[in-house]
Amino acid sequence: MADLQEQFPEPFIANWLFASPYFAWAWLLVRLYVGWQWLSAGYGKITSPLWVGAKAGVALSGFLNGSILKTTGAHPDVSGWYGYFLQHVVIQNVGWFSYVVAYGELLVGVALILGIFTGIAAFFGAFMNMNYLFAGTVSINPLMFLCELFLILAWRVAGWYGLDRWLLPLLGTPWKKGKIFKK
Repeated sequence: MADLQEQFPEPFIANWLFASPYFAWAWLLVRLYVGWQWLSAGYGKITSPLWVGAKAGVALSGFLNGSILKTTGAHPDVSGWYGYFLQHVVIQNVGWFSYVVAYGELLVGVALILGIFTGIAAFFGAFMNMNYLFAGTVSINPLMFLCELFLILAWRVAGWYGLDRWLLPLLGTPWKKGKIFKK
């Protein structure tokens, strides 16, 4: 791996934006904005009986049925393959998916606000945003996806002003052991 880094050194601008603690304040602002969006959306869902509780899945069913209707016409908003997936997988398990969506949004929001496992949280946020886009809902999803993409790229310092600053050196990464595992 060292040979590749010598052959293809990281450009200064990429290093400054995505790896330098001097730019971490900007990622903090992005992280807090995206985290708040997810936290408020998730909290709204977990406190609604239409998402979690006795009537779990009612709200998601309405959203999904609207998305499936968007698979028709000359220029459909939703791809046929995704509509098939929604109809034959998600709607068949809508109660379970309702909990996953509600708590997934909440957990991504909490993780981003606290700056804990920032890159992983941003990945799962981006995954949810892509699913909303595939389902034909634009809204704030493209902006959130773009912010999450940058947070994924800046994973090394995006949580600098958060718990990652202390947690990542302790745990390490898959390619380098952290202090806890260096016994």
